[in-house]
Amino acid sequence: MRRRPAAFLCLAAALFLAVATVTLFGSLVAAELAAPAGAPTAPTGPGLMVIAAAFGEIAVLVAFFVVINALGFAVRQQHRELALLRTVAATPRQVRRLVRLQAVVTTLLVGAPAGLAGTFAAHRFLAELARRDMAAPGVRIPATPLPALVAVAVTLLVGVAAAVVAVRRISRMAPAAAMTAGSAEHARTGVPRLLLGVATLTGGAMLLRLAATRPPEAADQAGQAALLSSLVLMVALALTAPPAATVLVAVLGLPLRALARCSGWLADANLRGYAHRLSAAVVPVALLVGLSGTMSIMTHTAKHAARAANPALATVTSTTDVWLRQAELALLVCFAAVSVVNTLVALTLDRRREFGLLTLIGTTRRRLLHMLGVEAVLITAVGVVLGALVASAASAAFSRAVTGSWVPSVPVAACGWIVAGATALTLPGILGAGLRAVAGPAVEAAGGRRD
Repeated sequence: MRRRPAAFLCLAAALFLAVATVTLFGSLVAAELAAPAGAPTAPTGPGLMVIAAAFGEIAVLVAFFVVINALGFAVRQQHRELALLRTVAATPRQVRRLVRLQAVVTTLLVGAPAGLAGTFAAHRFLAELARRDMAAPGVRIPATPLPALVAVAVTLLVGVAAAVVAVRRISRMAPAAAMTAGSAEHARTGVPRLLLGVATLTGGAMLLRLAATRPPEAADQAGQAALLSSLVLMVALALTAPPAATVLVAVLGLPLRALARCSGWLADANLRGYAHRLSAAVVPVALLVGLSGTMSIMTHTAKHAARAANPALATVTSTTDVWLRQAELALLVCFAAVSVVNTLVALTLDRRREFGLLTLIGTTRRRLLHMLGVEAVLITAVGVVLGALVASAASAAFSRAVTGSWVPSVPVAACGWIVAGATALTLPGILGAGLRAVAGPAVEAAGGRRD
């Protein structure tokens, strides 16, 4: 953990958000359960239990998605070290235990501050709900650590399960094969992974159908089904991303290869030659664009339908409901942004040896940064395209449910800001990490030494 601080800082940030999120919505449930019998209910809104269930489930699932992605990436960064342990007689069981303990230790380190942050957020969120008449004035967050303890326990279970899956491949390899695999990228995506991706894609399609067939008076359920389908489609995208992202890079990279021949060729070769690294970089960007785009388009479609004077949409288009959706959007964007920055920075820093070798054969640092800039543009473009496809499918299903049309009302300005935000996170993240990665003597970098 001391050798790979960047990877574990990324994992710690993801675990912090997961524990805080579960604590936040668990505290709302605890507040509802602790309310005295016969207490007045909220003047407006669905109630704390419904808010915690409907909005919390998506936020918690996204948080755990980010945790699994961060943990898998941390293990991939340790591939060489774990392979070396195998060559000095470490058993597969010991390697699996090591990775599990890393997940447990990191979770326990962030558990207390994350629980406090989640409890504080629950107090603020409940106060805001009460101010908007969506929570009864007498409801209070109970002074108990139980929600935080449950959050830590659940996050531990998810982290340990993710660690078992992440380390499964290297722990089953022979030591010599593990060393070889650690120094080369596998060109193929495994058949089981592709089959699981197809099965997940089928599940997402079923959720889209469920959302599209809801009646207008059940528009809230249609919105939740559409948002959940976008998350399921994101999981399918993560499973099938290597071949899909490689094809998109080949298509979208044509103009960049023509404009920046040398740097464009290097960027194209790097991205297409390391498909799994490309997919690891693209999926967080697609998650940011897909989830935020889905929420923005759904909210705008509901508002547009309300202006058409459809009385069945009164709940969906109320001011309080729009505020809830905006709060959920802010939370989801926060998760996705952390995932984007963590993944891209760690991926770029992990290429220090590659940059050192390129420098030794005559590539200037300016050319390397130019290459990284082209890569960042391509990663952003591929992530935006994939995220837009997911957002289009989910928002079209929601639009079919609430308006009868498959064509949603798209907020062009908001979508433009989403793309700009993805670009603002991707370009500085990659270039900033690249500046640090190319610093120092090239010989030391090519030898694999790290600061």
